[in-house]
Amino acid sequence: MTGPSITIVEVTDRPLDLAAHEAAVADRRAGAVVSFQGVVRDHDHGRAVVTLHYEGHPSAAQVLREVAAEIAADPDVYAVAVSHRVGPLAIGDVALVAAVSTAHRAAAFAACARLVDEAKARLPIWKRQIFADGTEEWVNCP
Repeated sequence: MTGPSITIVEVTDRPLDLAAHEAAVADRRAGAVVSFQGVVRDHDHGRAVVTLHYEGHPSAAQVLREVAAEIAADPDVYAVAVSHRVGPLAIGDVALVAAVSTAHRAAAFAACARLVDEAKARLPIWKRQIFADGTEEWVNCP
């Protein structure tokens, strides 16, 4: 039996591929692969969003690796893959992708939720939203 695997962890300006993350966590022991993709939506708090831009601190990739390692340390988890995009994104673009494999679905759902929640809470990546009225807002910016 092999230990947990961290297969993909990256902060990138390239488009993210959900299927590649799911394939990366495939494991013969796994009865469940749960994945998530965070997609840029066209609104926020009742305001129309036209585009956004993610800026990442140079430590973002290391922080993401730490988060992935914490999730992979769960004895129920077989494999973890997670990526966050930076740079300009359009409505419908994927900003965050995560995938986790475990033996059973409940553990996979819980682990994937923890992975996404911890990534969102701890990553030093900030979002600048541009609204339809020409105004902008920084989100999660210190």
